[in-house]
Amino acid sequence: MASNVPAPTTSKPRAGARQFLKKYFWEGQKLGDKQQEALKTLPEDASVWTKILVKHRLLVGILIPLLFFEILWWLLAIRHNYFEYFPSRYLLTITMIFGSTIAGMTSEGGGAVAFPVMTLALNITPHVARDFSLMIQSCGMAAASFTILWMKIKLEKHSLLFCSMGAVGGMVLGLEVVDSLLSSHEKKLGFVCIWFSFAFALFLLNREHKRKTFDEIQNFGVWQAGLLVMMGFLGGIFSAVAGSGVDICSFSLLTLLFRVSEKVATPTSIVLMAINATFGFYWRQMMTDNGVEMDAWGYLIVCVPVVVVFAPMGSLVASHFHRQVLAAMVYILDALALITAFIVIPLDLHLGIMSGSFLLGGFVLFFLMSKAGQWLATSYEKRSAISQP
Repeated sequence: MASNVPAPTTSKPRAGARQFLKKYFWEGQKLGDKQQEALKTLPEDASVWTKILVKHRLLVGILIPLLFFEILWWLLAIRHNYFEYFPSRYLLTITMIFGSTIAGMTSEGGGAVAFPVMTLALNITPHVARDFSLMIQSCGMAAASFTILWMKIKLEKHSLLFCSMGAVGGMVLGLEVVDSLLSSHEKKLGFVCIWFSFAFALFLLNREHKRKTFDEIQNFGVWQAGLLVMMGFLGGIFSAVAGSGVDICSFSLLTLLFRVSEKVATPTSIVLMAINATFGFYWRQMMTDNGVEMDAWGYLIVCVPVVVVFAPMGSLVASHFHRQVLAAMVYILDALALITAFIVIPLDLHLGIMSGSFLLGGFVLFFLMSKAGQWLATSYEKRSAISQP
């Protein structure tokens, strides 16, 4: 007698897993309006070159900067025997494989990975770590920025313009004045404490399920531009001390106050850091008395071949991630950096008070920024509801 009991099936769990992966890790890119229209209207009889540029823009966007930097590096490496630098510096090469990938995927530039690793794990001086961070980001983040711009991923252009204006002044002030006022341990702890505060504030913000986000700053005006300039100025000072900062400052203002989606704020911060790092590298080498630390050049040589590959790849992969995944990566990075700093650096009373002040002050600042953003988002919704017929 045949049984009427249905056989167990595993289709639902599998479907659930596929749905989860698609939602959070293959949500799709947030492209500019022109690029979306180009993909929709691409004719079947388009030329091969047109199809490559439109349909295969991802591969082309990675290959162009990769070939540019790799060809130049290999020509120089063969001419000047760069290979002799690797035996004593290969650990940083391995580190930057992961660091550049993360830099391309998140608002945390390559310096946000390189600086704590070099100063805390490899015991390299902050000056060398800072110079290296600016130098390597002028290559890796530039390559990632080219990929982002080539793929026409959506950016918050107001942030690019006004944060860059402020960052130039902040970078000069930081390099010429602020950097010399801080000790080595103060730089390390200040860097990790402030950005952990931001990560915690972002975590609290994202506990608001299905919160409203935007692709650009709403009702942009004078006061928004002023805030972007001020935050860029502050970020320029951080970048001058630790090699990165303007990217995270921009990201924090966009996500917490203006409620811009992480999918837009992340590529915006990457392009912004590329601009800022290039300017910082120029000022450090050409406008200061001593120029870039000599050890930083050696570290740059062994890392360029990997960062120009993995930073654009990180940007490509992250452009498909859900904004919650991008935010979670920020939480993890900043938490690990803080824990590592407290383990490695011996805390005295002064450093303990300073760290606590940075953590508390940073959290209060970012928390208030988040609350102000909530109020702004509510007011935008009310205005939209009133304006609708």
